[in-house]
Amino acid sequence: MEIRDAIADDWRAIWPFFHDIVIARETYAYDPALTEDQARALWMTPSAASRTTVAVDADGTVLGSANMYPNRPGPGSHVASASFMVDASRRGKGVGRALCEDMIDWAGREGFRSIQFNAVVETNDRAVKLWQDLGFKIIGTVPEAFNHASLGYVGLHVMYRPI
Repeated sequence: MEIRDAIADDWRAIWPFFHDIVIARETYAYDPALTEDQARALWMTPSAASRTTVAVDADGTVLGSANMYPNRPGPGSHVASASFMVDASRRGKGVGRALCEDMIDWAGREGFRSIQFNAVVETNDRAVKLWQDLGFKIIGTVPEAFNHASLGYVGLHVMYRPI
């Protein structure tokens, strides 16, 4: 598996799993009515301070994607944040871990002091465990901040890791 910067043509492979994840309403607080153009603008819009990556296998198949950016502008721009999505057929195979390890390396190279994930759905056990394995700690949980498709209102964790 290789992690590389995403190119515009990668969107065709990202959109199907991005869309499936968002409309499932289990792990992301993005609006399920998000159009493809809106989603592309959200995920693929590069800036000098951000980066979008893809994990690809040996034949170039996109397995997952991440985007990373300053958590806040100005006085908060020394804290990084990121979002990760992995194709459902590729979960449990180290794709999310590889994407996050790459993101942590990127944040260090770019001079960020720490990383904050603002909205990790508390019932997303795989992600919570993975982030904890990679050194993130839950520093707080906003009760009932996420309306899960089948579980109703559940909390959103704020997770933090120093660089």
